Amino acid sequence: MSRERIKKFQAWIKKENLDGFIIRRHESMRYLCGFSGGSPVEPDGLLIIRQKSADFITDFRYYEQARKELKGARLIKGKKESIASLKNETKFQGKNLKYGYESDYLTCYDRKRLQEGLGDSILLPYDGAVEMLSIIKDKSEVDMIQKAVDIGDAAFDRILGYVKPGLREREVCAELEYQMMMLGSEKPAFETILASGFRSALPHGSASNKKIARGDFVTFDFGATFGGYVSDMTRTVVMGKATARQKKVYETVRRAQLAGIRKVKSGISGKAVDAAARKIVDKAGYKRYFRHGTGHGIGLYVHSRPSAGPLSKDILKRGMVLTVEPGIYFPGWGGVRIEDDVLVTNTGCRVLNSAPKKLLEL
Repeated sequence: MSRERIKKFQAWIKKENLDGFIIRRHESMRYLCGFSGGSPVEPDGLLIIRQKSADFITDFRYYEQARKELKGARLIKGKKESIASLKNETKFQGKNLKYGYESDYLTCYDRKRLQEGLGDSILLPYDGAVEMLSIIKDKSEVDMIQKAVDIGDAAFDRILGYVKPGLREREVCAELEYQMMMLGSEKPAFETILASGFRSALPHGSASNKKIARGDFVTFDFGATFGGYVSDMTRTVVMGKATARQKKVYETVRRAQLAGIRKVKSGISGKAVDAAARKIVDKAGYKRYFRHGTGHGIGLYVHSRPSAGPLSKDILKRGMVLTVEPGIYFPGWGGVRIEDDVLVTNTGCRVLNSAPKKLLEL
């Protein structure tokens, strides 16, 4: 599979009139050549794909791992870390050679180092080049995403029996991530969002030392990782009996999310999916309290295309996987978000999550 992906990418390189492309991003390297080592922050590897060749540079720390995992690329053992080793690989250097790079990932510092290693070669920025190649998922990719989703669903079921008033958000967050690991997750897909009470109005509220109180909304936004592929789900519960206002807000979000899911179909725009969910929220009088997009793509990348938002230009196609996650947030009071991962089909979509979406009063 990696060899086929590299060939497709080489065809794209040729079409773009490039001599090669430099891959530094952890997820992109794993997608194209199978290397899973290093960390997302410091991948410790460099994949250089040219029109008729592919080479992977790493140092002694990851050489043995790369030797076992690498597919479709020649392995080069650098004397130093990967970018620093470029200076010793003269075959990649040449006046006016044109290399693309992932400008939406590479730091200015690493770009400078790449330029030094490539000599007189020309570096050209590209956003989402590998991401667009991976936007349509094959069966094996969908299977791994489904496994990550199943792990998240099961972990959520377990955490419902654990969370109670008096526990701190960070305690519950730690237990949730622990349960995902015990169920087979390689790591959290992203920093878990766990926010209660007035903090649930923060769409990206990381877990804090706040104690969960009776009457609080508690929002869980989290994901598992399996085979490098991620899930991303959100559920909001109430500690104790819900008030009339909580029930109304929750039901509005639930109906909006279902409307968005019903709209998903191959050939439909991401903008239309967003509009379907937003219409429900607007009609309920909460227009100003829903201020983010309705969804985004997932796979090896936690946030990727296609997008489902007011400004989205993406058209959904069979095999894409995206989230549907409307939310309503009242500063100082609380908020609700519900999120599922869905697989786009020709006739609609398949919801990958099975966790309940009715309002849970714990």
